[in-house]
Amino acid sequence: MSLKVTTIGFDADDTLWHNERFFQLTQVRFAAMLSEFCDAPNLLDRLLQAEKRNIKQYGFGIKGFVLSMIETALDVTNNQVSGEVIAELIEAGKEMLAHPIELLPKAHDAVEAARSQCKVILITKGDIIDQERKIAQSGLGDMFDAVEIVSTKVPEVYARIFDRHGTGPTTGMMIGNSMKSDVNPMIKSGGWGIYVPHGLQWEIEHAEPLLDHSRYHEIETLAAFPELLNRILED
Repeated sequence: MSLKVTTIGFDADDTLWHNERFFQLTQVRFAAMLSEFCDAPNLLDRLLQAEKRNIKQYGFGIKGFVLSMIETALDVTNNQVSGEVIAELIEAGKEMLAHPIELLPKAHDAVEAARSQCKVILITKGDIIDQERKIAQSGLGDMFDAVEIVSTKVPEVYARIFDRHGTGPTTGMMIGNSMKSDVNPMIKSGGWGIYVPHGLQWEIEHAEPLLDHSRYHEIETLAAFPELLNRILED
């Protein structure tokens, strides 16, 4: 086996299983609750701005999302939002936290292909309790040599993870649906970044791809990953 890649990291949400669609469905519900106070586009833009402001305090995940919805509801109603609406927003968050995991097509096969040739790590960000729940329910947890739940994904974080669990970032590879969090920072740390678009993406996760970089690759779905991995290892 080529030593060009010794360790492979997988993102979790919207790479191995569905996640963003539940946020978007809840946003539709949120807009319906507040329709008498604010039109949907304006409301959701104000929610997005609240999420951006709150990331440093709340981090990523459902709990911070619910708190940002409550803050936005208070904002657009001039603090007149009813207790019933607040209760419904809290219940919506609980429903999201209890939603069964749905694997994306070929997720199991992609991880199996990686672990047959390299060490594999799950690298995800968000609320630790919720992420641990999803990993356990996914049925994929035992396939990984290590699991890292982090608060942010930047080159320095990837460097530390691949130093700790592999032979450094230059022999590491990261597969994910976020250019901003999964692909670009891994490439900037010296490794390979594999982009697998999901179709639904939180606006905060948008970034332009490093198209001219030799270690950037894009595949349409996880079904194409085993062939790409073999090609990189054999090159």
